[in-house]
Amino acid sequence: MSNPFFDHPILNSPYECPSQHWELNEDGQPTEKVLESRRRAQFITPIPKPRKRKSAAKQQAFVFDDGKGLSTQEQQYDPTSIINEIRGYVDSWRSLPNPNQWQVTPATARLLQHWRHHRFSGVRPFFCQVEAVETAIWLTEVAPQSRHGKRVLDHLAAANRDANPELLRLALKLATGAGKTTVMAVLIAWQTINAVRRPGSRNFTRGFLICAPGLTIKDRLRVLQPNDPNSYYQGRELLPGALLDDMCRAKILITNYHAFKLRARIEISRGGRQLLQGRTGHELRTLESEGQMLQRVMPDLMGMKNILVINDEAHHCYRQKPKDADEEELKGDDRKEAERNSEAARLWISGLEAVNRKLGTTRVIDLSATPFFLRGSGYAEGTLFPWAMSDFSLMDAIECGIVKLPRVPVAENIPGNEMPMFRNLWENISKDMPRKGRGQGEDLDPLKLPTRLQTALQALYGHYEDRRQRATRSRRRPRRQLPQHGRR
Repeated sequence: MSNPFFDHPILNSPYECPSQHWELNEDGQPTEKVLESRRRAQFITPIPKPRKRKSAAKQQAFVFDDGKGLSTQEQQYDPTSIINEIRGYVDSWRSLPNPNQWQVTPATARLLQHWRHHRFSGVRPFFCQVEAVETAIWLTEVAPQSRHGKRVLDHLAAANRDANPELLRLALKLATGAGKTTVMAVLIAWQTINAVRRPGSRNFTRGFLICAPGLTIKDRLRVLQPNDPNSYYQGRELLPGALLDDMCRAKILITNYHAFKLRARIEISRGGRQLLQGRTGHELRTLESEGQMLQRVMPDLMGMKNILVINDEAHHCYRQKPKDADEEELKGDDRKEAERNSEAARLWISGLEAVNRKLGTTRVIDLSATPFFLRGSGYAEGTLFPWAMSDFSLMDAIECGIVKLPRVPVAENIPGNEMPMFRNLWENISKDMPRKGRGQGEDLDPLKLPTRLQTALQALYGHYEDRRQRATRSRRRPRRQLPQHGRR
């Protein structure tokens, strides 16, 4: 008997707040039950450490039970997410009918009305995209004016003080395929239009640094430039026509984090370096300074203050926490992976810290489908960034019809294992795959794949082939003729 979730997973409109969700069991698998409410955000998050206080005697701190055995005296974790609390505040604020009650600038009020109610001729922003921006607006313009809002801001500040002491970061979690690029464009539009009208405000800016993890993503983000032929601001009607000229005053630089690596100003051979160092032995400084690096990476932003940084795929960016004494040492491939993650994260966040020291940043907004700490970060792998304030998960996106249902193996031809082998395929086939350098330059035969990999590919293809055949038979089935009235 088939599960109705897999046959008809969509429950909600992509343009409205979700009102239903499929129930999941303890293993995260969908049951056949639909619950009449929005899915709650459920994550385990590092608890920010409280400010140090002077005391005559140190009392042993209580270790919070996170339910997973992750918490220690040095780092505790919380299974309840502040995202649900913030989501409730934003929902109540959104429901206020009178724009005069929104406690935002006139420019922001006009933009919110446009994004919520404009009759778009083409692609219309999804609810999840507008909600992510609404969360950033609420935290910036509305939260400082209320007691509960100030408490949320204190939590955000504590999370950054503990993990990002030189930066103020805000993470917006959005499922892959839900349109992070549109969210970036709307955030840039909100900031720019307000900055043009309030040039002295520290809340708004016309300068933006967009950081991506690779060249492919960097190229895709060109649509964020107001003068790009495919710019989202006009092409997707993200701004009223009367505000498009103001948008051209934004200065947007798109780069990848690799550009933050300090480069050598002059190339010197090893022998030449030793000769120039002479008897003193003082090491020659041939690398560029932080200021020179920033001048190379972002020359158009050098005269600006309070730059807004937007990180795409931001789970690669974090400040590594010192290891606990009792933390288990990684070995082999796990250790190499952790070292690669740590090196990339260190380069990325060090570059942003340099931007903040030299130019100043208003805030760093992180966009990612998976804003979780990676292996080697010093935090429990897979725990949520504590500065994450918004979430629209993959299940939410599936239930709203924004992304297709991914095909995840739930069975295999070889029974007996607790977890299907295909669920973690690489772990089961990595030892059988050819290593780099094997065969001494000989071409690899694509037909000589490990048996388990062939079986996995056949299982995946077989599933789609079965669905195709069933759809074909359904189309060939003769339709019942309706009676034609008046014919005798």
